[in-house]
Amino acid sequence: MNSSPSLTGDGATNTITTSNKRSSSDLPPLLVLRPLSDAWSAALSAKFTVISPSSPLSTSTRAALVSAAYNKVDPAFLDQYPSLQCIATTSIGVDHIDLEECWRRGIQVATVGEIFTNDVADYAVGLLIDVSRRITMSDRYVRNGLWMSQGDYPLGSKLGGKHVGIVGLGSIGSAIARRLEAFGCKISYVSRKPKPNVKYKYIPNIYDLATESDILVVACSLTKETHHIVNKQVLQALGKEGIVINIGRGANIDEPELVRCLVQGEIKGVGLDVFENEPNIPKELFEMGNVVLTAHQSVFTPEAISDIIQVCIANFEAVFAGKPLLTPVVAD
Repeated sequence: MNSSPSLTGDGATNTITTSNKRSSSDLPPLLVLRPLSDAWSAALSAKFTVISPSSPLSTSTRAALVSAAYNKVDPAFLDQYPSLQCIATTSIGVDHIDLEECWRRGIQVATVGEIFTNDVADYAVGLLIDVSRRITMSDRYVRNGLWMSQGDYPLGSKLGGKHVGIVGLGSIGSAIARRLEAFGCKISYVSRKPKPNVKYKYIPNIYDLATESDILVVACSLTKETHHIVNKQVLQALGKEGIVINIGRGANIDEPELVRCLVQGEIKGVGLDVFENEPNIPKELFEMGNVVLTAHQSVFTPEAISDIIQVCIANFEAVFAGKPLLTPVVAD
């Protein structure tokens, strides 16, 4: 996902602790290029000799832990660590990693797999319900004492029966679709190609998807093709009663155009967990009653963080044992 504040959602602090519990000859060296929380530090130090980027050993390590919030894995990055054979990211996406360059150099790449899927899908539905039924703004209305002085708060819209267009029907998009089916929503999707054995309607371009939808849920990864995939034309096609939910990447949406459409009343509302230039958010959004904003946290639950640590450890153990990765990134 896009860059995050220095204190990440998994509680990491801006320090990297080098293990001194056992000799470096006892445990395989692991290059850590992101801050570690206490939980991360304890778990990694029990299995590996944790190497910081300032260590002389950093250029000879075979495996590295990275994160989208702190690292851009490009040729210049890889040149600094010529011995790498495996990179594992704690992020759900890989837009911060030059996969082609890694593969060209024979470097395997691992993600956290589908650990985040259910948590992000739950969060997306929560954002949608909040925007549709105006829950957050109604809460503020009551807290500010306006119910007594100004009467009932304006009603929100029902979710059941709405046409929902999902942008990107991967594991997260599919999980969102299944949840929204339970609300009686009608699901369509756009993706690079139709998904086999999927009952939802496939629409080959996002403009037509928006035209047919009441709600767009952005759940795709960020690539050159999906950068600003939700643009002025798409937002106008969605229309004045349309709602946009984004739990993908901030740059999937043309953010200035989204703000303009909201200001002009060209769409009904948005729920955003990701932004184009995090943690900087357009100030206009703060003043709008039809906008729900959260701090790029849809992926984070204590349970998911614990699972992520274990998956990363398992991937590194596989590398050092000469076994296949558990959650590799593979070419399409």
